[in-house]
Amino acid sequence: MVKEIESTGLPVVHICTIVPISQTVGANRIVPAVAIPYPLGDPNLDKAGEKSLRRAIVEKSLEALATEITEQTVFEK
Repeated sequence: MVKEIESTGLPVVHICTIVPISQTVGANRIVPAVAIPYPLGDPNLDKAGEKSLRRAIVEKSLEALATEITEQTVFEK
């Protein structure tokens, strides 16, 4: 689906828990997530820690959207 959306000219960020799968399916902008059951969070964190974690992932995703790329790129946290 990521490749199809990008074919229309819209950049897409794939937030994923297993980076090699995203690379295999052809996602161009990849942001690693936390874990399969909680991709955008961590139930072991307190409320402030959870908010900070989610903000970091969203900010990294926005950075990825704004970055010109020529090949698959993994944007590490």
